[in-house]
Amino acid sequence: MRFLHFIRRITLRNAGDHKGPLPTLLHPRPYWLLALILVAIMHVSGAAAATLTSVGSVSIHSTEHAASVPYNPEAERLRQMVHNGSLAQTVHVLSSLAPTTIVQFPLFPSGIKAAFPNASGLVTIVRGNRDNAIADTVTVDVQHMPPNITFTIFYIELANKPFGNVEYVADLTTRGDGSGETILQNIAFVAFAMDARNPGTSLDPLEGLTSGTNLNHLGMWFSSLQDAQKVLNDDTLQGTIFDGGSPPLHAGPQAMTDGQTAPVF
Repeated sequence: MRFLHFIRRITLRNAGDHKGPLPTLLHPRPYWLLALILVAIMHVSGAAAATLTSVGSVSIHSTEHAASVPYNPEAERLRQMVHNGSLAQTVHVLSSLAPTTIVQFPLFPSGIKAAFPNASGLVTIVRGNRDNAIADTVTVDVQHMPPNITFTIFYIELANKPFGNVEYVADLTTRGDGSGETILQNIAFVAFAMDARNPGTSLDPLEGLTSGTNLNHLGMWFSSLQDAQKVLNDDTLQGTIFDGGSPPLHAGPQAMTDGQTAPVF
């Protein structure tokens, strides 16, 4: 209505100022065209604003819905353990539906650091109901490693030398681009080793006082000493115990480790 009054005022003013006959429809003054353009601009602007408001509302609603995850008491317990230092600060507890818990932690180059400084790894452990799950699912994913090389994976008592008690769990062979992964199912969260003649006890961050020695870290080794000597260009490297079979000490040095003092699982 305001624009109609505006148009009428422009028309009357133009008519009052005109000394001769009123202009015909064949020769209109440009004020009508200006008024119509203004009306069109206001209409388009209002429609665009309504569209943006609608899109914004949908986006906010979707974000709030995605962020709504039911409370998982076991996942929250693990987060608190990271917070208080019972688990290493490199451990990330992912959002998950109870009773499942998912933790991730990175691996860092150790024996290959000088030759492959960008080597990296990510370990993901998925655990079901802690009271009756028969195994955890463990994925080890590596990047920028020596290409076409087989490595052994161990759960270990200590992340770095002297490593302490260990348990062999899997092999991983890299591709030509240095990437690779392996998936295994075993007991990871309460892995332990012991000498049955003198088992002893140890304090596990997740379970409390347990039998044997808890294995709360993960490392990777060259399965072949010859591969390690060639890749690292070092013939003085000595063999290690970190692969089974004959001959003894045919494995190479540690390649990757979680590198933490506090447990990672």
